[in-house]
Amino acid sequence: MTIASVLRPAALLACALALASTTFAQPAEAPKVTFPAASPASTLKQRVGLTDIEVVYSRPSVKGRTIFGGLEAYGKIWRTGANNATKLTVSTPVKLNGTDIPAGTYELFTIPGETEWTVIIHKDSSQWGAYKYDAKNDIARFTATPVKLTEVVETFTIDVNDIRNESATLNLRWERTRVPIKLTVDTASLVVPQIEAALASPAKKSSGFYFNAAQFYFDQGLDLTKAKAFITEATAGDKPAFYMVHLKAKILAKLGEKADAIAAAKQSSELAVAVEGPQSGFVKMNNDLIASLK
Repeated sequence: MTIASVLRPAALLACALALASTTFAQPAEAPKVTFPAASPASTLKQRVGLTDIEVVYSRPSVKGRTIFGGLEAYGKIWRTGANNATKLTVSTPVKLNGTDIPAGTYELFTIPGETEWTVIIHKDSSQWGAYKYDAKNDIARFTATPVKLTEVVETFTIDVNDIRNESATLNLRWERTRVPIKLTVDTASLVVPQIEAALASPAKKSSGFYFNAAQFYFDQGLDLTKAKAFITEATAGDKPAFYMVHLKAKILAKLGEKADAIAAAKQSSELAVAVEGPQSGFVKMNNDLIASLK
């Protein structure tokens, strides 16, 4: 056996391995690159009373363009944003510009106009844009009046403002246009049964519970006789909270019981000074209430 005969198989094996690696080797994948979105996604969440509002949408920017009457033509249906159609979710029944909308998730389409917009609450289909919009799937339609803005809103914005226990304003803002949509909810129908259930319970109730119940009845314009009963319970004892006694004064004033209202306002001021000093804002509020009753 010669040295050459020993080395030949080894050389052949090395060549075979080299050929195999050349044949089966795969090119390395390029690193993944994440690019910024032209119209970033956004989620708005807001509670109004006991109703949860959620809007999921994408936010295009003006970028020097004419938007309404230009990029978004008047009289044409719009996804109310970019990319997927904007989604609106309400956890309880609401009214939008006086139109009843059941609890649920919907697509929010609009038809822009120079002096009037049409707002469309549409069955959710998770569609891209408005290309497959079908009027037969509309849940509701109503109109809204656009407001001209003095300053440009560069990036399309949906917000909820002017929040009260029973109402708010849903705003669509872009370029120099704001479209306000009045949102109303029946918060009392959700809260009052809870108050009544708590009152029916044999468990002891705190002064805070009675105060909050009185405040709710007063703010909502409900039965003031009940509000008075609640605040009387809340302020029973030797050292009631000054802010609770102030509410008692307001309820009594609303009921026309002026003398008792003035006495409660004076008591509230004395208690407030003892806790916060003479600079307490409740002193002025009580003085203003007393002045209004004379």
